[in-house]
Amino acid sequence: MPKPEPEPLHLRRIDAARNMRRFYALSMQPTLFGEMSLIRNWSRIGVNGKVMVQTFDGSAEAVEAFGRLERAKRRRGYAVEDEKPS
Repeated sequence: MPKPEPEPLHLRRIDAARNMRRFYALSMQPTLFGEMSLIRNWSRIGVNGKVMVQTFDGSAEAVEAFGRLERAKRRRGYAVEDEKPS
């Protein structure tokens, strides 16, 4: 059974002591050719930042990549705006 497509995710990492205010956004979007794209956007808060698009043949692969990236960023201290970093 295929995994459901995750909702767009917007993570932040703010550390005033280090003058760090960063964001990392993940979203998924189907392509016109039946593939699935994973869209990443990251930079300092207040700046458009960089964008990377990865295209996968199947949505299951894209969902797995989405999960890996989310776990990696959360380990580095990124959290949803309402959450407190652990």
